[in-house]
Amino acid sequence: MDIKEPVKRADTETDIKKRHDRVGKYLKKYLKDFVFDEFSDAFMDKAGVKELMKNVPIPLRKEDVEQFQGGQGLKTLHIAENMAWVMGIDPKFKYTEHYVAFLLKLFNHKIAEGILKEGRNAAEKEELDNACIHFRACLCIKSNYLDGMYSYARVCRELYLKGGDEDYVGNFKAESIDYFELLTEEHPAFAQAYYYLGYAYLNLGLYMKADITWKQFLERSKNTKDKNEIKERLQQLEGPVKIEAGCNDVLAGRYEDGIAKLEPYLTSQFKTWWPLSYYLGVSYGRVGELIKAIDCLKNVLQLNPSHIETMEELAGLYKINGDTENEEKYRKKIQLIKSQMVDLK
Repeated sequence: MDIKEPVKRADTETDIKKRHDRVGKYLKKYLKDFVFDEFSDAFMDKAGVKELMKNVPIPLRKEDVEQFQGGQGLKTLHIAENMAWVMGIDPKFKYTEHYVAFLLKLFNHKIAEGILKEGRNAAEKEELDNACIHFRACLCIKSNYLDGMYSYARVCRELYLKGGDEDYVGNFKAESIDYFELLTEEHPAFAQAYYYLGYAYLNLGLYMKADITWKQFLERSKNTKDKNEIKERLQQLEGPVKIEAGCNDVLAGRYEDGIAKLEPYLTSQFKTWWPLSYYLGVSYGRVGELIKAIDCLKNVLQLNPSHIETMEELAGLYKINGDTENEEKYRKKIQLIKSQMVDLK
């Protein structure tokens, strides 16, 4: 299969300085380590950066202030590191574009490689916030930098795998997945993006997307060990992919097609997957096989007792059958669960 050129996203989705920032709020705490001063006119004249940096605040760690203001001064690499921290913490910082222009003027595009290296060194030490900040700073300089995008997606993955509250995990997971997807769009020949993206889709229960993505990985990768691993995963996915296809048929109103695809799995290792019974129950109900529908839906509630949609389906089926007692029973259960959900909020 040929590698197709993907449709390019707008820079409001691909440029870290412009896109919605899901994870910056977890890094803002590091800004307290910095105070701000300005370059002297003498330094700006000597470096040829007066147009860029006039009245632009320069980030300094508190221990840097005396040295910066005194005769000794600070090395430009040290100032560059401070700028990298501030940009990485908040790519939308008011002076990020000034910092990027300053760094490129003094160090050219190799500064992105240097910042990337600092991030990778931090990652090796398990200093994941530090690494994340450096990779974000690297992307401020070059938004489609392959190594920067890959490292950022990887560190976001490591951060959510370490756990945290639901908001934290969800945001880092979404950021990681989005950057692996961006990698496949910006650098479609890069195999490892497909490797990790397939696992992300698998963990979300998106079996068809995982299947497609891993097949793309096999087309691109030369790593025999990883390819063998993914070939085994693809074999394991055969059932889930067919079940998902059947569920999609049901969602699209193709109930008989859904039944044909899903029925064989009722006696398989996947019989305890409640969505299998749910979508079959819905399909049976829609084609008039009410007894089969009720049996399947009751099975769902044995596996997932609080599934409101199943109770709503059962109440509807009992109404069709004229069984007002059971209809009322499930409607009361629905109200009870909904009231408990409100109380939890």
